Amino acid sequence: METALAKTPWKRQVIFLAILLLLWEAGSEAIRYSMPEETESGSFVANLAKDLGLRVGELATRGARIHYKGNKQLLQLDIKTGNLLLYKKLDREVLCGATDPCILHFQLLLENPVQFFEADLQLTDINDHSPEFLEREMLLKIPEIVQPGTVFPLKIAQDLDIGSNTIQNYTISPNSHFHVVTHNRGGGRKYPELVLDKALDREEQPELSLTLTALDGGAPPRSGTTAVRIEVVDINDNAPEFLQSLYEVQVPENSPLNSLVVAVSARDLDAGTNGNVAYAFFQGDEVTHPFVIDEITGEIRLKRALDFEATQYYNVEIAATDGGGLSGTCTVAIEVVDVNDNAPELTMSTLTSSTPENSPETVVAVFSVSDPDSGDNGRMVCFIQNDVPFLLKPTFKNFYTLVTERPLDRESRAEYNITITVTDMGSPRLKTEHSITVLVSDVNDNAPAFTQTSYTLRVRENNIIAVRLCGRSRAASLGRCSVPEGHFPGHLVDVGGTGTLSQSYQYEVCLTGGTGTNEFKFLKPILPNLPPQSAGQEIEENATFRNSFGFD
Repeated sequence: METALAKTPWKRQVIFLAILLLLWEAGSEAIRYSMPEETESGSFVANLAKDLGLRVGELATRGARIHYKGNKQLLQLDIKTGNLLLYKKLDREVLCGATDPCILHFQLLLENPVQFFEADLQLTDINDHSPEFLEREMLLKIPEIVQPGTVFPLKIAQDLDIGSNTIQNYTISPNSHFHVVTHNRGGGRKYPELVLDKALDREEQPELSLTLTALDGGAPPRSGTTAVRIEVVDINDNAPEFLQSLYEVQVPENSPLNSLVVAVSARDLDAGTNGNVAYAFFQGDEVTHPFVIDEITGEIRLKRALDFEATQYYNVEIAATDGGGLSGTCTVAIEVVDVNDNAPELTMSTLTSSTPENSPETVVAVFSVSDPDSGDNGRMVCFIQNDVPFLLKPTFKNFYTLVTERPLDRESRAEYNITITVTDMGSPRLKTEHSITVLVSDVNDNAPAFTQTSYTLRVRENNIIAVRLCGRSRAASLGRCSVPEGHFPGHLVDVGGTGTLSQSYQYEVCLTGGTGTNEFKFLKPILPNLPPQSAGQEIEENATFRNSFGFD
């Protein structure tokens, strides 16, 4: 009898049998939900049953489950009510970083019958981060000869929020010499510049202390501040100027450490110390990017290793400062070029260890593949070996099902070792292999059978013979035909032809169990009740008879 444990995998196979027939129905557009980040866990997202047009309780009866990319549980489904709830509080900046929009993909699987639905949850940004300057104080050295209208770049603040919740404006504390202008240099980043309104006089005021404030666009807005200290110096009337205001370079992500990225250059028309230029990172944020700069040569080199999958672009501000404190800036835009350094990954969603014989297109496994590389380096091909009766069938978004190609026969082969290979299209190609073992479970599909549908035995008249024919299924299994094999001599018996038996005895006749021919396996005389002398004679004749058949 089947146990409940044995029925469970069989039931799962039956459930997944219909996957391929239903997957095309799941090709419709994904259901999209939206909610703010940092919403408390357990909060209501949507009612999936209502949105999918399912009856109350149908999610439970059809075995509904939620699948996530990377197996991260972000949501939970109440299959009784159909309500989709937050499993935990979600942080948009942690999950998506600067990517906008922040969309989390998941799938709803109905097992009975099987059906897939795609769904997305878009996390909208809330203003939960304040602008923040990397340094508490900026120092500007401004010669007193500088004319009103001169512009001095200031260091920017950072805000992890996006859109209108990120930095929108900069202001400076009230004073009689300066005001701040906010510029947008692309990418949505705002840059502050300090503009001189009134000429400075070192003898009148050698130093000024101001407060720079960064404001985001939240409601209410958040802000961050830093101090701006200005030292008024004497007569250095030429600031360094870079040969280019923007340097654009591409660097492969596998570049060795200390390799040259780019060399920047600035010139200063002043003489002596006022014309000597020193280079430095303007933001002073060496900890946030993997580069170093030579303060004398302006060479920028690679210092901790690049990772295209982590960061694809760097915008580095470089300052050239002369001996008198004047400075000029330029921007170095560095693009990290992808290298095929990530092998594809395979995540098994559903796997069964056995599948019943005689069942075509049975789903054995459901899995997904991914590769964080870009372009051809991230494009993947998935296949299995050719000598197994299984097929890989793509479903959607790099999901595959492994199914039986045709009915299996346990009596021919009871076990298959299948290797799933995933290779990307990069150069060189990288691959991942995943091996699974599938057992073929038995189905009662073989009935007992004789080797022939009929047997013919011709015996000369007046001879007494009793013949018992044994089929391979019953008599052979009972051990009643297990004797040495031998052929009947032609003058005694002929199956399907003519022949004779030379003695008037009864014989037990059993056919060969598996030869598929008309040969007899055993012929045994059954002695009648004879007087002792006759019996002895009969035994002797029987021995002669057995010897004639080749039996010992």
